[in-house]
Amino acid sequence: MLGLVVGEIFHSEISFHTCHTCLSLYCLLYFNYVFILQMFQIKKICCIGAGYVGGPTCSVIAHMCPEITVTVVDVNESRIKAWNSETLPIYEPGLKEVVESCRGKNLFFSTDIDSAIREADLVFISVLSNPEFLAEGTAVRDLKEPDRVLIGGDETAEGQRAIRALCAVYEHWVPKERIITTNTWSSELSKLAANAFLAQRISSINSISALCEATGADVEEVAKAIGMDQRIGSKFLKASVGFGGSCFQKDVLNLVYLCEALNLPEVASYWQQVIDMNEYQRRRFACRIIDCLFNTVTGKKIALLGFSFKKDTGDTRESSSIYISKYLMDEGAKLFIYDPKVLKEQIIQDLSQPSISEDNPERVSELVTVTSDPYEACQSAHALVICTEWDMFKELDYEKIYKKMLKPAFIFDGRRVLDHLHPHLQNIGFQIETIGKKVISTRIPYAPAAVCPRIGAPEPPIKKAKV
Repeated sequence: MLGLVVGEIFHSEISFHTCHTCLSLYCLLYFNYVFILQMFQIKKICCIGAGYVGGPTCSVIAHMCPEITVTVVDVNESRIKAWNSETLPIYEPGLKEVVESCRGKNLFFSTDIDSAIREADLVFISVLSNPEFLAEGTAVRDLKEPDRVLIGGDETAEGQRAIRALCAVYEHWVPKERIITTNTWSSELSKLAANAFLAQRISSINSISALCEATGADVEEVAKAIGMDQRIGSKFLKASVGFGGSCFQKDVLNLVYLCEALNLPEVASYWQQVIDMNEYQRRRFACRIIDCLFNTVTGKKIALLGFSFKKDTGDTRESSSIYISKYLMDEGAKLFIYDPKVLKEQIIQDLSQPSISEDNPERVSELVTVTSDPYEACQSAHALVICTEWDMFKELDYEKIYKKMLKPAFIFDGRRVLDHLHPHLQNIGFQIETIGKKVISTRIPYAPAAVCPRIGAPEPPIKKAKV
């Protein structure tokens, strides 16, 4: 679902978001007066901000509307240079083909902001310092075939004209029946509520995964059973190490803040639990790794496969891998990290944040090694931890990996990508631990700790004062 909030026609704050794809872009909207007189015939669009949202979104608009000239501008010269090169600054399946099909024809990337604004009929101006990420791995498809387009605006003559103008743009490729128009509050709350509901489903199935591990049930079987109920459905019932990306957490927390500001503390507390459960799942998984490795990971090499928050993207914002790495570093583990799309510099930057490195960025250089080969990451490792569901991890030569690992060799599957390989992996000799299921019937004995040191389950949230 694409969503766009339109306010006053000449100077309005709008939010551009997709509930289906977790896309959110806060913009300012500007229309030339000539554009209004010309019955909304948009010929030139300018998007200020060539980040995760502006670049891909306007590339698809240019691709679907060949008669409209789209110019994406940014003050970041290196980013614009990348958009004009063979190596785009953002990895997204299908994006390169879209860009190359119209770049230089009706799609342009430039640093000449003033000229682009002067010539445009419609201007999107990004005002966020950290633009949101397009649909994880499916942005191009979802922009071309959205579930629905949501356009909300002021109930004034100017606001309604702006809504109709934007409807005309989307009608180039989106059926009219999929375009929904609402007032501003309905549009904004639809966006927040949709992402909150999706995040809630993930936290709900993750809570059940903990219960499954304690009882002997399999969360995949439980998810299949409840998902066949048409009232519930099967989507977003995949247990994992927790949701990531900027949209889910941000939008749930925005909902919490809004409820607190409007004196709805019970509602705020309800949605806060979605975030708390996500954090608990991350801590619980890290604690399980430490517990299985004989209650200590100090000085032990652990191969961490996958650092992006989801497959088919290089985006690491709020990735569970960051927090799992933090908890393991807190215990002195030596991490060897591999991801097929995330750059080394990005991984080091993420782990060097004060909140992650405990204000000691030097420990990252001491404990973290980023590799360009998954087999190198696993060599002489005590454990292999899968944090991102990259398809390539299903195809690795695990016999080769096992021979090079220290024994006993553990696999911790935080994404359930190796379920079909469990018998084979056990025959090889791996000790397997996975989310929401007891896999090992016999395990090398060890003395379990009463509690996981330093990273135990989070304390209940402190009750906040009413606003």
